[in-house]
Amino acid sequence: MDTLAQLQAMGLTLPSPAYIWGAVLFGLLGYAAWRRGRMLGRPSLTWGGVALMVYPYAVENTVLLWLLGAALSAWLFSRWK
Repeated sequence: MDTLAQLQAMGLTLPSPAYIWGAVLFGLLGYAAWRRGRMLGRPSLTWGGVALMVYPYAVENTVLLWLLGAALSAWLFSRWK
């Protein structure tokens, strides 16, 4: 039995390496923003970090993952001061 073929027959596919790297990168950036927001008592950084950590679970498209991650990261960078 080929397990990968069975999973693909059920409609499950593995993400591309670019997707995995993006999810890890934006998750780490989100964690850093979350920690800094908690330390400084700034809710915008805290919730922005949470959003950056969680959104890869809701997005399937790799290009959309990178575009949203870049936009959220830029927004957090503008609030980082």
